[in-house]
Amino acid sequence: MYLPTHFKQEDLKELFDLVENNPLGSLMVVHEGEIEANHIPLELDRSVDANGVLRGHIAKANPLFHLLDNDQSAYVIFHADQAYISPNWYEGKQEHHRVVPTWNYRVVHVKGKIRKVEDDKYLRGVLARLTRTHEATQPLPWKMGDAPNDFIAEQLEKIVAIEIKIDSIIGKFKVSQNRSAVDAGNVAQALENKNTQMAESVRRYYFK
Repeated sequence: MYLPTHFKQEDLKELFDLVENNPLGSLMVVHEGEIEANHIPLELDRSVDANGVLRGHIAKANPLFHLLDNDQSAYVIFHADQAYISPNWYEGKQEHHRVVPTWNYRVVHVKGKIRKVEDDKYLRGVLARLTRTHEATQPLPWKMGDAPNDFIAEQLEKIVAIEIKIDSIIGKFKVSQNRSAVDAGNVAQALENKNTQMAESVRRYYFK
């Protein structure tokens, strides 16, 4: 990833927060020169080692299932807020017109070793935690116990747990840090009613 210094985010708490708030990871492994890419909701366990562990599940019908018979390196990208930035929002547009459009975004890139875990108890734990987390805002949260036991057992036969031990984690928080404070303030103001999350990110990470 191209990563100018002013966009680099290395604060582990910030990186972990982004992953937990945007858990759908773009997971990639390379096999015989080809990239196998999947989009998988992952849970982060911050307590394991220095960089944490990601856990999730895949279908056994997924080609990735057989690729994990051997040791594999994985690359996962987590995407947060993003927004188009118009040059009309820069003060230079009115003075010299030497400005161009760009895009603001926040992402986290993770590298690690991936393995499948063929253990029913482990798989149920992963599913229970993912469900509990993402059902938390429901008036009556769904849980696996709501479904018939035979149905759940049938579904579990079709999937397998995966685990990614994180070797490295880095973030790119591109939120107008390469612009003047006036320009960054204008960007945040312009996004206020279009993309409030990015407006907040510009204010938080530029003017901190």
